[in-house]
Amino acid sequence: MSTAVSMNGVSVNGNGQKPYHKHTLSLLVNNKPGVLIRIALVFARRAYNIDSLVVSPSKDPNYSVMNIVATGDEKVLDQILKQLNKLVDVLHASDRTGQDIIQRELALFKLHCEPDARSDVLQLAHAMNCEIIEVSEHATILQMTGDTERLDSAHKVFEKYGVEEMIRTGKVLMARGQEITS
Repeated sequence: MSTAVSMNGVSVNGNGQKPYHKHTLSLLVNNKPGVLIRIALVFARRAYNIDSLVVSPSKDPNYSVMNIVATGDEKVLDQILKQLNKLVDVLHASDRTGQDIIQRELALFKLHCEPDARSDVLQLAHAMNCEIIEVSEHATILQMTGDTERLDSAHKVFEKYGVEEMIRTGKVLMARGQEITS
């Protein structure tokens, strides 16, 4: 199935009928082998694609925190969340979509950068708060962090200079204030 994603996170399926949304899920899981595959199978059984996945240690070394971004139908997502919360190794799974949380991604951009355009690229990188990782004869590598929209916007700006490669992490997220994320 092909989908077209708009900037606001809403997609339509290949025949343009049903709107899909990006969902940001947060899970607290046991930190042991096999947990990731069991979680991935819940998504696969429902034909729900995982767009990004980040796993990080929690305060307690017996547990890990998973942040999953997936695009699909809300009704199917509700079923997935119920199934995830029934898994023995999942302590808690919740949909954080639309909540007031802190979200960040990291992107590395490799730009084709001939010497005559290098000063423009470096000034632009500075203006966009990018870290310059490497400058070589014909390429420049920049690092940028921010929310999804900021990185998408930067990618569009950098396309003018020829983005040879872009690598992005998945979303990392944290609840604001005293609330524990997972």
